[in-house]
Parts: sequence; C-alpha cells; structure tokens
Amino acid sequence: MSGFKKTILAVLAVVVTAGALWFTNRAVTPKEATWEDVVAEAQAGGYRLITTQEVYARYQRDPRGVLLVDTRQDWEYRGGHIQDAVNFPMEPTAWSRWRKAASLEALLGPDKERFLVFY
Repeated sequence: MSGFKKTILAVLAVVVTAGALWFTNRAVTPKEATWEDVVAEAQAGGYRLITTQEVYARYQRDPRGVLLVDTRQDWEYRGGHIQDAVNFPMEPTAWSRWRKAASLEALLGPDKERFLVFY
C-alpha cells in the first residue's frame, strides 16, 4: 500500500472516530414531558394515576397500607421528604432500572396488594 493511501486511510479513521465520539457524547436536551405523555406512559405500564388528595386520604385511613417511595437521589431525599417515605434512587434509564430490579423487589416485599406511590 502506498504512503498516500495509508495517509487517506488514517485520516478517514480519525474522522470516523471523532464523529462517533461526538455523536455518542453530545448533550441532548430531553423533551419536555406533557401531561399526555405521562398519561400514555402510565397506561402503557399498567399504572393508575391518582391525585395527591387521593393519596393523602388513603394514607390517613391506613398508613401501613401505603408505601411511599421517593425516587430522588440520596442527597435530595436527605434535604427533605414526605414522612415515612423510603428512598430508592431511580435513574431514568432502562439499564439502571434493570440493574436495580432485585433491590427494588426486596424493598417492596412480598405483599402484592400493598398500595405503592412512587414520586
């Protein structure tokens, strides 16, 4: 292979590598979620949306029957949280949710009828 071809090949490899690094590491502004997005995601996941007033009424009736799960980071939780809520930080990625599935199952316990509120 001639020196010119090697140079072209090396430049092409550098350009492709730089392009791949730029593409995979660029800042992406997340789309602002609308209420319709929230409703659609809840329906797709089989979740029911309720108001804060409904949560409060249920909690007042039976505090032990409601598990409040604060999904913010530890430092946010320590800054203030709803009384009796437990902290379980969740990252908004499928990888993180998959990785923490066993820990979440242990936190939730065996009671499948318990009312769960993630916030």
